[in-house]
Amino acid sequence: MPMMEKRALTDLEAEDRKPQSDEARSAFAPVGGVETVPAPEVEQPTSEFTIPQGLRIPPAPPEADTSAFTHPQSYHHSAFTPAEGIPKVRLTKDAPWQDRMRTMLRTPVTDRPASEPTQRHEDEGPAVPRVLDLTLRIGELLLAGGEGAEDVEAAMFAVCRSYGLDRCEPNVTFTLLSISYQPSLVDDPVTASRTVRRRGTDYTRLQAVYQLVDDISAEEIDVSLEEAYRALAQIRRNRHPYPGWALTMASGLLAGAASVLVGGDTPVFIAAMLGAMLGDRLAWLCAGRGLPEFYQFLVAAMPPAAMGVALTLSHTSTVSGSAVITGGLFALLPGRALVAGVQDGLTGYYITAAARLLEVMYFFVAIVVGVLTVLYLGVQLGAQLDPDVALQITERPEAQILASMALSLAFAVLLQQERGSVLMVTLNGGVAWAIFGALHFAGDISPVAATAVAAGVVGLFGQLFSRYRFSSALPYITAAIGPLLPGSSTYFGVLSIAQNDVQGGLGALTRAAATAMAIAIGVNLGSEISRLLLRVPGAAGRRAAKRTRGF
Repeated sequence: MPMMEKRALTDLEAEDRKPQSDEARSAFAPVGGVETVPAPEVEQPTSEFTIPQGLRIPPAPPEADTSAFTHPQSYHHSAFTPAEGIPKVRLTKDAPWQDRMRTMLRTPVTDRPASEPTQRHEDEGPAVPRVLDLTLRIGELLLAGGEGAEDVEAAMFAVCRSYGLDRCEPNVTFTLLSISYQPSLVDDPVTASRTVRRRGTDYTRLQAVYQLVDDISAEEIDVSLEEAYRALAQIRRNRHPYPGWALTMASGLLAGAASVLVGGDTPVFIAAMLGAMLGDRLAWLCAGRGLPEFYQFLVAAMPPAAMGVALTLSHTSTVSGSAVITGGLFALLPGRALVAGVQDGLTGYYITAAARLLEVMYFFVAIVVGVLTVLYLGVQLGAQLDPDVALQITERPEAQILASMALSLAFAVLLQQERGSVLMVTLNGGVAWAIFGALHFAGDISPVAATAVAAGVVGLFGQLFSRYRFSSALPYITAAIGPLLPGSSTYFGVLSIAQNDVQGGLGALTRAAATAMAIAIGVNLGSEISRLLLRVPGAAGRRAAKRTRGF
């Protein structure tokens, strides 16, 4: 019995040592009693990713549910911080919305601080298409009124952020406005655009739009979308503050005051006034017939030139005819578009700046063609117009300062400016001419340099007035630079060309262009100085584009 149990245990152990399947048996199994020779070791090729012997690898953690945006375990990203560090954007509620929005526009989207919407009237979030449409309509009124591209984008950005749309990007060109809003990184962006078909000058409407944007961006004032649309429609329906006959009278006053600046007397004042009023009526007639602005400027430049030629043919003083023509040119030079074009170029909006400056060039060419046609006919009729005699302008500080103030007043009326700001603009124009006269006549400084300094003071005061009134700076700047416009240089250049002195005429026109650029750059520099030195405490600075270093 014990032998039977021992044999059964041996059989069980042998059963355990057997392979589990017959497939594990090999046909080359060694025969019992035959000694097997071990096979020689053959060196096997290894991979360069083989783990070295002795290296212990910790076990991988259990896999968890991750997002599609989670970095894989094999991804290692080394953070890089610039040497100067990452600037922190600080925005205070005490700063004007223009400064805050300019700072946000110059900041990349990823670095912009998130802010709570100031207008919360809907529980389900803002109606994105309606907010974008309201933003484009506000930007259209500002751009059509002559506002710079940067200020238009700042206003559009302020409206979007006030209604809760943080990730938005406005884009402004000369005739096209567009805005794009992306709710998040995984959502499709929503884009809308609007084309500016017509442009008109109405600074009262411009200030009303600025006031609407200020109310929308203020936390203490609740402005729903319906109320904003209603206010915008009312701004569009409002009539101009000055009727057509007042604009014609203002055009005549502007030309008469400009003729006094260059040495004219009372008869010259009356002649320049009549010529400018006749030119303004002819321009209105052309506009009613649908003619482009090029021909409107061309027609408007002819009556003042014809009045000056008539005074010369009547054997009056040569200075009288030249002063009449120069005064008529002051009423036509596009100073508003010039300042806006140069401002866009200096702030980095080169496409819009090129379009605005091209428009200025077309208007300038139209004025030159209109005056040159009349002067050529006058020379053929025997009119003795001598530029050298006309340059001898007598210095009359009191009369010229009063004339400069009258010129700024008339310019403000032509720009349909709000009546409450006309007095400030009139005083600003008198200050501009006083500084120019002190530097040029008393200090014997170049007229271009004196013009740039005077325009800088105008830009500085304009920014101060705009901050005080919480409005655009254009109404306080454009009319005040009227006395500094290069009307006399333009006339002398055109007259030289009419007398076959092309080289002298091109030189005078070049001086006129240099003076115009000095005005625009001075205005922009004065505005930037006011933002640099007279900032609201705690206000964020505006980032500027980096220098290209010559390449």
